[in-house]
Amino acid sequence: MLQLLQASPNAGMMQLLLLGGMILVFYFFMIRPQAQKAKKAKDFQEKLQKGDKIVTIAGIHGSVSKVNEDGTIQMEVSPGTYLKIEKSAISMEWSAQQNATPAK
Repeated sequence: MLQLLQASPNAGMMQLLLLGGMILVFYFFMIRPQAQKAKKAKDFQEKLQKGDKIVTIAGIHGSVSKVNEDGTIQMEVSPGTYLKIEKSAISMEWSAQQNATPAK
């Protein structure tokens, strides 16, 4: 019974390996995919051009009428109606879905 209560000499090393393994799991399954998704969204927002159909994160549908140098976009929501929005407010997923479905 006394032998079970004594700590093994490698217990500290095993705890460090376990902690390191947990950090690797968090990195590869949570942090890295999120960083890749953010990079793709930034690339998408930088490549926007006049005429592209977009959807904002608030759900507003329209098309790009002008790309400004200050990181904003002039968006036409209906003929003659324009909104000035930030590029970061454009949803990559919803815009891609909007462009994939045929217009009615």
